[in-house]
Amino acid sequence: MGNETSAPRDAPPESAAASPGESVAASPGESVAEMLADLEALVTCESPSADLAAVARSADVVAAIGTRRLGFVPERVVLDGRSHLRWRFGSGANRVLLLGHHDTVWPTGSLATHPFGVDAGVLRGPGCFDMKAGVVIAFHAVAALADPSGVAILVTGDEELGSPSSRALIEAEAAGCAAALVLEASADGGALKTERKGISLYQVTVRGRASHAGLEPELGVNASIEAAHQVLAVSQLGDASRGTTVTPTVLESGTTTNTVPAAATFAVDVRVRDLEEQDRVHAAMLELQPVLAGAELVITGGPNRPPLERSSSADLFRRAAGLAVELGLGQLEEAAVGGASDGNFTAGIGTPTLDGLGAVGGGAHADNEHVLVAELPRRTALLTALITDLLTADQVSKRATAGADRS
Repeated sequence: MGNETSAPRDAPPESAAASPGESVAASPGESVAEMLADLEALVTCESPSADLAAVARSADVVAAIGTRRLGFVPERVVLDGRSHLRWRFGSGANRVLLLGHHDTVWPTGSLATHPFGVDAGVLRGPGCFDMKAGVVIAFHAVAALADPSGVAILVTGDEELGSPSSRALIEAEAAGCAAALVLEASADGGALKTERKGISLYQVTVRGRASHAGLEPELGVNASIEAAHQVLAVSQLGDASRGTTVTPTVLESGTTTNTVPAAATFAVDVRVRDLEEQDRVHAAMLELQPVLAGAELVITGGPNRPPLERSSSADLFRRAAGLAVELGLGQLEEAAVGGASDGNFTAGIGTPTLDGLGAVGGGAHADNEHVLVAELPRRTALLTALITDLLTADQVSKRATAGADRS
């Protein structure tokens, strides 16, 4: 499919903040009610990543909510049929990027078995935790800013697939930013995600030779046996001391029970904490050699996402933790997680990145997916304060640089 971009409409002038939104003047109860209404609209518009029409419908809902909260229509970017939305505030370069996604792993029809609902302060529904609540938090946090100039919001529609169409868009939007703040759901207990493992994905294809398993098995080259050798070899490439896991996953081989298999394939999932390990495993995968005479190997794939290392998030976490105390939100915790997000891409190009700023709850991708309602305004207040702090620090830095240049 082709790519298309629609320009934003009704953007406010540079000197004006996008509408601060009703939540600024609203009481806490009213603010939470507005957030719940927005989240219900998002969750009840199902958006499985692989269904382009469903994701496009979801983008319409996200755009409508964002327009209402922020004061103008986003730019809609369609890449390979996948719908992404971008808001930019002010006419200068982006300084703070808020990053999220509106696609989910839940198939259409999931609402029938996992309906949206709120009971005893717990909100449930497919995709509520991962990560439609994060999108709502982003909108309400930016709406509360006195002046959002320099902020951009990017909400993509293919993150759960590995961001095949949006990766370049994400990296371009994050380039040169002082910070990328990722609204993925928090780790356990509301902890922010300061480390994410990088991911490499491989497909190992074994080519053997078929023969009759009863009449002349010796004339064949058994791809299943070769695959078994390679699975064992690959499983030894991990290094627990460095947090590196190398896991053979889906395995396919053979055609009939009385035929020596001529072909086999298996997938490999690699998770690493640092680029050195990602490079080491990649080289080892490409150096695999067949064990059986006559067998051939074809290895495809490679690094999919670079790691988000703590060095990328340390300063941002320190800022966020200090602000949480000032706001009376308590002590923030941090966590290192094995899963990846689009924050891996922003960290990979050198942009300071802090992840897990979205909802507090649990059960991502699972039957018990849920969001703690009481944490929604608290996370929104933290995000607003962190953006303000970053924009203020950036302005001070620019003035200091300008003064030094004049002297």
